[in-house]
Amino acid sequence: MSFLYHLFAGLFAIIQKVAGDWFLGLAARLTFASVLLGYFLNSALTKVGSGFPGFLTPGTGAYVQILPTLTKSVGYDTDKISFIPWGIIVTMGTYAEFVLPVLVVIGLFTRLSALGMIGFIAVMTYVDIYFHNIDEKTLGAPFDRFQDAVIADQRLLWLFPLVYLVIRGAGFVSVDGLFSRFFKK
Repeated sequence: MSFLYHLFAGLFAIIQKVAGDWFLGLAARLTFASVLLGYFLNSALTKVGSGFPGFLTPGTGAYVQILPTLTKSVGYDTDKISFIPWGIIVTMGTYAEFVLPVLVVIGLFTRLSALGMIGFIAVMTYVDIYFHNIDEKTLGAPFDRFQDAVIADQRLLWLFPLVYLVIRGAGFVSVDGLFSRFFKK
């Protein structure tokens, strides 16, 4: 039995040494890119107009998605919504959805970007639950026997690579890793 234990421990010590500090950060960022980069960028595109001038300001879609109740109460006329604080919230939310996922994927300011994405997902979840009238099946619950709830299960899986990146950082294979090597000299 001792032989098997040492064989097992030795094998996984080699794997751990080879993976080092680079593999898990890269894997977390690639997982995020594979599952969520396209989702968030496409979602962000629904919040702005087309072309150069339209891209610079959030459109009605941004207000409807971020502030659904308020937008409905003004008859979807976003000019009736005050810029402070609501316009600022919508603008920041819209451009955070463009910028933060890209920063996470390339590994630039990764801990802060991943923390921002966690906050973004928390706000998105709050809005989905309280303003988009989702049903109980869509909401789900932690530790229930169903694995397909869009909110509880899916968002928990979204958060895991981000939590890893907040705690451990992007690792060696990232822009942060490149900067750390450059500025150490």
